[in-house]
Amino acid sequence: MSISSIVEKIKSDERNVEYTERGIPPIFQLNEGAKILIIGQAPGRKVEESQIPFDDKSGEKLITWMGIDRETFYSDKIAILPMDFYYPGKGKTGDLPPRKFIAEEYHRDLLAELGDVQMTILIGKYAMAYYLKGDMKCNLTETVRCFAEYLPNYFPIVHPSPLNFRWQAKNPWFMEEVVPALERRVADILG
Repeated sequence: MSISSIVEKIKSDERNVEYTERGIPPIFQLNEGAKILIIGQAPGRKVEESQIPFDDKSGEKLITWMGIDRETFYSDKIAILPMDFYYPGKGKTGDLPPRKFIAEEYHRDLLAELGDVQMTILIGKYAMAYYLKGDMKCNLTETVRCFAEYLPNYFPIVHPSPLNFRWQAKNPWFMEEVVPALERRVADILG
């Protein structure tokens, strides 16, 4: 099944009709030759408007953490596949979680089209819980702290949201140890 036929299936899924009727396509970036795959949560309101994955403050920070520029981030070397391809809406304390059926029903077919991925960056608890399954540590912080245990296939990181400044302040080891390791790994893969 090709990426374009999967996209058509996603757009025609009755659970996504609201988005399709508003002219919003599934928001992701897939390139068959991508070397790095990023699996995040779901597009936010700003990304829904631009329809470009990580086209917001979180994306700016992620690009910096990876040690690359915007041009490389949006090149055929990087694939971006969120846990939900659409903005799930606003909840009481922030955005609603990604809808589970997206990853369960569509990720496998889309991932089958990516044959050259050397590392998957898992961003946030939803991506970690789904892809690491029982190998996740007791919480997100410990999973990120133990990132090296998941290499070379996975690299778990905290969400680059500006709202995570408290977490980063309480966990200075992230910027001191994890981000430099991520930069090195990305540089090694991209050459």
